[in-house]
Amino acid sequence: MTTRQVLLTGIAVVATIGAAAYTYRGPIGLALMERTAARNFAADPIKELPDGLHVAVCGAGSPLPDEKRSAPCTVVIAGKRMFVFDAGGSAARGIGRMQFNQGRIEAVFLTHFHSDHIDGLGELMTLRWVSTANDQPLPVYGPKGVETVVAGFNDAYAQDQSYRTAHHGEKIAPPSGAGAVARPFATAAGGGRAVMVSEPDLEIVAFDVDHGPIHPAVGYRIRYKDRTVVLSGDTSKSPAVQREAQGVDLLVHEALSPAMVSMLGKMAHEAGRDNISQIMVDIQNYHTSPEQAAETARDAKVGYLLLNHIVPPLPLKMLEGPFLGKARDIFGGDLRVATDGDLVSLPAGSKDIRTTRRP
Repeated sequence: MTTRQVLLTGIAVVATIGAAAYTYRGPIGLALMERTAARNFAADPIKELPDGLHVAVCGAGSPLPDEKRSAPCTVVIAGKRMFVFDAGGSAARGIGRMQFNQGRIEAVFLTHFHSDHIDGLGELMTLRWVSTANDQPLPVYGPKGVETVVAGFNDAYAQDQSYRTAHHGEKIAPPSGAGAVARPFATAAGGGRAVMVSEPDLEIVAFDVDHGPIHPAVGYRIRYKDRTVVLSGDTSKSPAVQREAQGVDLLVHEALSPAMVSMLGKMAHEAGRDNISQIMVDIQNYHTSPEQAAETARDAKVGYLLLNHIVPPLPLKMLEGPFLGKARDIFGGDLRVATDGDLVSLPAGSKDIRTTRRP
């Protein structure tokens, strides 16, 4: 056989294999889909977690588009109980991607009412309702004003809720479980705190932060048994966050890089986008820089610092260094720039801090 004949034969074989692969790729894809669906439906990550306090990042970003970070959303698992803090636009889907069952959400806690912290609430309350046929509406805790927010979502979703029950029946979508119910609270004068949950093994406390002119705005301190976490919410550098974070295992703190945001503002101005340019100036006065968050973590002697609500977007890993600036020099402990899917586990009865990703 000549070289040319060998080459032609090889090309024919490759073409035949390629045609066969094309023919069977549909069945192969379906088989993979079936296997993945079976694994996902059977998954119970809460059951797999050790007893303790666990923080899952279902949204590490901001209103700015970021492929790695959707709008603010944090899942906190205390023992086997599941709570959600803030419900940005992709909250329900982010929770689902991490394979947590939305139907097991016990309550949502809002830090404030900026759109990127609440605009996923409608989808979240719907999936929580029908995922496990919940017969009670979703409790949504928040400072004064939460009543208006929840009423708005209930009104907007009222027709959808009637459709779900009409289509699936009351066993799957019981009318009594549709929507959400507001649980407003007010922080105490002077102390600026409000206790949401007070049980022997679980405490959830809200505290005032400085996100002016947005008021009220709060952060949260959560204790489960002997492990603790503080969520800063949106705030400028805050003595209240430092006070509440004293000695906690994990501080989840928002972070904005002034230098990088200023650069975006300059580019927007040069492009004639003066509204956006001004917004890039304005947002710097009610957020915290990575260095300032590191100072808070250092002074509060926290065990681990997880930065979230990342501004601006960081599409490349190499941008984390410029974003952090001198933060790692300021805080000598473990520090991470959060992305969606991060999971920090604090097993009860130990000092361990474990970081993984879901799934």
